Amino acid sequence: MATVLVIGASRGIGLELVRQYRAAGDRVIATARDDEGMTRLRELGAEPLRIDVAQPASVSGLAWQLDGEEIDVALYVAGVIDRGHATTPPTQSAFDHVMHTNVLGLMQVLPQVMPMVEATGGVFGALSSSMSQIGPVPGSNSWLYRVSKAALNMAVRSARFDYPKARLVVLDPGWVQTDMGGESAPVTVEDSVYGLRRVLASLGADDNGCLIHHDGRRAASW
Repeated sequence: MATVLVIGASRGIGLELVRQYRAAGDRVIATARDDEGMTRLRELGAEPLRIDVAQPASVSGLAWQLDGEEIDVALYVAGVIDRGHATTPPTQSAFDHVMHTNVLGLMQVLPQVMPMVEATGGVFGALSSSMSQIGPVPGSNSWLYRVSKAALNMAVRSARFDYPKARLVVLDPGWVQTDMGGESAPVTVEDSVYGLRRVLASLGADDNGCLIHHDGRRAASW
């Protein structure tokens, strides 16, 4: 039985990760920011922790809540989107909300969690997006979101050098039928998570620091 940590698990992909890992018989520790999310996690048999990744003071308490744990799989799933184009500058509040949730939260989590992941020789995966890739970018839609996920990629790819006993990867869940992706998205949340779990279970040494799609494809360009 593996110990799995899911950060940002109250809905969507995070909640489905909890559901599938629990169904596989794994122990799951999962975070949510409100009572409703905590209740959903308990109902699935997870051990809930209250964390709001957009609030640095909240994230700073993660290490003591996890004191003594050894983690086989850790996942940073929390994320928000802003759909503005480059024709309009983002407001400070929008910038802070997106960057705090998508980037600062991750960068606070990594130093707290990675020693626990290294203790098992485990893996840390951060959810990114194909929209983070600079080479093939097709337009400016959701440009703040694109910038935040490109920054997340760099944070993970850089951090791997400080934690050689573990593997760190960036994961693209695909365009998924969630609140963020919309009902017209081509990938169900169940299929996305099933693919992500297969990817995490099959990582090799050469995958460390890489961006990997939910269907197993390794990103050719960033």
